[in-house]
Amino acid sequence: APELAVRAAARALGYSRRYRLNGAALAGKPDLVFGALGKVVFVHGCFWHGHECKRGARQPKDNAAYWRAKITRNRARDAASLKALRSEGWSALVVWECETRDAASLSRKLGAFLSR
Repeated sequence: APELAVRAAARALGYSRRYRLNGAALAGKPDLVFGALGKVVFVHGCFWHGHECKRGARQPKDNAAYWRAKITRNRARDAASLKALRSEGWSALVVWECETRDAASLSRKLGAFLSR
């Protein structure tokens, strides 16, 4: 659902035919790739990628050590992917799951990123 919300916002902004999905050839496999613009968008789930919001800061009760280690690895992998993309000349935007709930704010954020 969060990825669909970002895709709908991109279409509403007039970028419906300007992106590819899941750029497998790029570091981190971005969710949306705007090749002509040199920009990529990642849509991250708050829990899985360790966001500081209410849902992301929630600690699992079962097998807690495993999940803490997994989320730490995910964050390290995300940082390495962003660094690799920037070194290749790509601009990257991370959209968090909690940010997709407010369509107007999401549209403003995406529009500002894609227009610069």
